[in-house]
Amino acid sequence: MAKRGGFPGGMMPGNMNNLMKQAQKMQKQMEDTSKALEEKEYEAAAGGGVVKVKMNGKKEIVSIHLDEEVVDKDDIEMLEDLVMAAVNEVIRAQSEDEKTQMGKITGGLGGGFPF
Repeated sequence: MAKRGGFPGGMMPGNMNNLMKQAQKMQKQMEDTSKALEEKEYEAAAGGGVVKVKMNGKKEIVSIHLDEEVVDKDDIEMLEDLVMAAVNEVIRAQSEDEKTQMGKITGGLGGGFPF
């Protein structure tokens, strides 16, 4: 005859409490890390440093610097390409940092957590 009541899968109440405490601790660490990441600044350059882009952790561009030598009214397309390259690189750097920092908390489990 099957047992009635208790926890499904044989999980003991003490284990469930420990699991909840660990989940709450992980949630707090993720919130703290997210806040710290938002306060960071990232910079990337293109064209050997003639175009520089700074972005904050909220993924907002905070500055773009262009050296005078790269501003050529007869070659706007090159300037556009350099700006695009620098912006894409700074986004990649921020995303990689975020992935690394969150991975330290989740142990590489990735996303999917509801908190």
